[in-house]
Amino acid sequence: MTEANALRGLYAITPDGLSGERLIEQVDGALRGGVKLIQYRDKQRDAAQQAEIARRLRALCQRYGARLIVNDNLQLAIDVDADGLHLGGADGDLAAARRALGTGKLLGASCYANFELARQALAAGADYVAFGAVYRSPTKPAAPLAPHQLFARCRAELGVPSCAIGGITAANGAALVAAGADLLAVISDLFEAPDISARAADFNRLFAGEAT
Repeated sequence: MTEANALRGLYAITPDGLSGERLIEQVDGALRGGVKLIQYRDKQRDAAQQAEIARRLRALCQRYGARLIVNDNLQLAIDVDADGLHLGGADGDLAAARRALGTGKLLGASCYANFELARQALAAGADYVAFGAVYRSPTKPAAPLAPHQLFARCRAELGVPSCAIGGITAANGAALVAAGADLLAVISDLFEAPDISARAADFNRLFAGEAT
C-alpha cells in the first residue's frame, strides 16, 4: 500500500455531461482551490476519449501536486499511469486490482453502509474505504444512507482513511469531518458552484477546523 495516511481533505469527483475542454477547465479550478485528490469518473465517453481526457487530467494534477484516481477502470488507470483506482462493489476484484497496480498506487473501495465490506476491502489491499450515501444524493437518489458512526469505527478498528460520499455540501460536511471522515467526495456542490476554486477552499477549511 502507498501513502494512505496522507489522505485527508476534499476528494473531487468529475461530473458527467461536460465537454472535454469544460471538464479540464473545471478541474483546473478545483485544483487552484487546493484539491489534492481528483477522481476521473466517466460513464459516457468511449475508451479512446476517456484515455485522452485521463492523460490531460494526469498532467494537470501533476502540475498542482495532486493525485489522479480513475473510477472503475483498471486498464485505463494503468494505461495513463494514474495515481490509483477506485472500485465499486460490482466493478472488479480488489485483490486482482491490487496485484495489477503494484504497491505504489492508491486503491479505494466503495463499501456503501456495510462495515464488513470495509474489512474485506482492507484485507484485499485497499488503501481507503468509502461509505455512503451519507446524505440524499442527486447522483444516486435511491441509495441507502450510511450512518455517520461508520467513520469513527473505521478509524478505531481498521486504521485506514475513510471517505464520505453522497449529497455532501460545504454546509453539511463539517458534521462528517467531526464524525471522523478523512475525505469528503463531492461532485455537484463543487462543480456546480459559481466559483469552483472558492468552493474547494471552503471544503478544505472544514478540515482545518474553520467555518465556511
